[in-house]
Parts: sequence; C-alpha cells; structure tokens
Amino acid sequence: MSVPVIKAVKDEIDSRKTVIIDCPPGTSCPVIHSVYGSHYCILVTEPTPFGLHDLKLMVGVLKKLKNPFGVIINRAGIGDSGVQEYCKAERIEVLLEIPYNRQIAELYSKGIPFVVRLEEWQLKFLEMFENICGA
Repeated sequence: MSVPVIKAVKDEIDSRKTVIIDCPPGTSCPVIHSVYGSHYCILVTEPTPFGLHDLKLMVGVLKKLKNPFGVIINRAGIGDSGVQEYCKAERIEVLLEIPYNRQIAELYSKGIPFVVRLEEWQLKFLEMFENICGA
C-alpha cells in the first residue's frame, strides 16, 4: 500500500522548496507514482549488465512521462562500460561517477554519508545540484 503513502507525501510538498523523493529501483507502481510530475529525476545505476537493463527500463518510462533526468553511476570501476556507452549513445547526461571505493563502502556500512568525511565530494554534489537547478 505504498502508493497512497506516496500520494499523501506529495500532497504535503511545499512547491517553493526543493524536495527529494527517494524510491526503490525498478519500474514498479511506487516508482512511477514517485517520479510522476517531478521536475527532474536522478537515476542511480551500477556499471553492470543488470544495472544497464534496469536503467534502460527506467529511461523508457521517464521518456514517456517527459521527465528530464540524468544518471549517477555508483560503484564506478566495477563491471563494464555498457552504461557509459549507452548514456553516450542516448545523449543522457552522466551527472557523477562515484567510484567503487573501500572507504566509501565502510562509511556507508556505518550509516555515515561519505560526503561528511570525504569533503571533496561535497563540492561535486553541490555542483551537480546547481547544474540540475539551472537546467
């Protein structure tokens, strides 16, 4: 019953503020309801065949909904170059590539956002946000 919860949350959104709605991967009903009407969607994927498969599905959904979007590649350095090649061929902006990095994984496992400890990433995320808002 997540769709009614998503609808209730979206009904409370203050349109003067930036709101980020996080949703599970895939193209299920909760995902569609989460992204519907959004000003911008950030798709997070991994550079693996499975990640590319799911990315293609969601890109198709967002194109039908006419939602602008970009991609963050998480765990960059594992897998293959299929995601990068697909994004290039489809002219999809790759917003960030977060490397497969032990320190990032350890911070994540402790519930610590890696930007708190790896300050160089704060600027990268801020620049990404500013680029999206200017889009």
